[in-house]
Amino acid sequence: MIPLFDISLKLNGFPIKKAKAELSKIVNLSQEEYNIFLQNKKEEIVNFHLKNNSFYQELIGNKTDLKWEDLPILNKQNLQKPLEERLSKGFPKKDVYLNKTSGSSGTPFVFAKDKYCHALTWTSIFMRFGWYKIDFNHSLQARFYGIPMDFIGYQKERFKDFLTHRFRFPVFDLSDEVLEKFLQKFKSKKFDYINGYTSSIVLFAKYLEQQNIILKESCPTLKACFVTSEMLFESDKKLLEKQFGIPVINEYGASELDLIAFENPKGEWQVNAETLFVEILDENNKVLPYGEEGRIVITSLFNKAHPFIRYDIGDIGILDERSTPQKPILKKLIGRTNDIAILPSGKKSPGLTFYYVTKSIVEDDGNVKEFIIKQTQLDTFEIEYVSEKALDKVQIQKIKEAIALYLEPNLNFTFTKKLVLERSKSGKLKQFTSYI
Repeated sequence: MIPLFDISLKLNGFPIKKAKAELSKIVNLSQEEYNIFLQNKKEEIVNFHLKNNSFYQELIGNKTDLKWEDLPILNKQNLQKPLEERLSKGFPKKDVYLNKTSGSSGTPFVFAKDKYCHALTWTSIFMRFGWYKIDFNHSLQARFYGIPMDFIGYQKERFKDFLTHRFRFPVFDLSDEVLEKFLQKFKSKKFDYINGYTSSIVLFAKYLEQQNIILKESCPTLKACFVTSEMLFESDKKLLEKQFGIPVINEYGASELDLIAFENPKGEWQVNAETLFVEILDENNKVLPYGEEGRIVITSLFNKAHPFIRYDIGDIGILDERSTPQKPILKKLIGRTNDIAILPSGKKSPGLTFYYVTKSIVEDDGNVKEFIIKQTQLDTFEIEYVSEKALDKVQIQKIKEAIALYLEPNLNFTFTKKLVLERSKSGKLKQFTSYI
């Protein structure tokens, strides 16, 4: 079979061969060599951005002789400026990989990665899926994700799915009738693995439980299920393993960075120490020892286009006492849960559907800083947002159209501009909450 995935990355200018060689080298370093590599990469990325990135220079100010622990903590609010103001010299918009964060934490922004950094991201994903004998060039993926509903966006995603050997199950409607259609697809296609949003995959497993069906019996080629973007609770993991009849692997990542942690075949949640440096900090920005709970702060060791240095991702976690710099293990992740919206028609939609709705208001000017969505009745939702300027009629109309498209028509939405939004005890902003 032609390796379409690798070819599509090369055609888009991502130096995948070079990235594979570099990752292989990093993975095979001795502990001592790794410690030197990490020290060098940290110094290198800071020095690069101090020389080439005015946004980062401004953040540092006039301080000199900075120790690592004195470097400022970058957060999502810092990054809500037009992208041009945050890009490094020599990395114009046309030559980098651009994307928007999902806004699952309620604070969306546009970001960039240089092409080599993004090639390394893909290489690190290949390696981790490879632990479970999954090869993106040949293995067929059952993908539980959203999809843009506008014609061009939709066709583009479907073409990408074709190139990357995956079949998409859109998660905007997860009613029993739709889940039955999903099941029929598993009976007719030779899927190798499942990948997608935790809550959607759990809903599918609950449907199978009601029907008393083990998925692997309907689709014998299935090898593994990878869940992402939302918290996987232990009880849900047991349900998935029982109803699917395959290993369930927990993934924790962020589009602006890389895979952050990925469950290895020993059942440890292994942190990516090849392209990232992960720290756990207390409320005074002091580094906590392994075993203590604090804020997850991450440095992208290779991204030259855009600084992600000591970046507070907005999650709380604990690194296991058994961790080493070369092999950190995430003991616990606190946060990242999303509710399910139940609509008047009986349709069920995961909270992450709102990512596709709110995408329509997340413009690169950084006006909307944060938002949360609350479901107060079956047909009634409240959007609370923090912005410099209130949303105008055109923007509100745009959101209403997106809501009718992705969810269903005749839902009532109120928009309230706030100075601050309420947060959970962990400091996490939950993008969607249902009160019904």
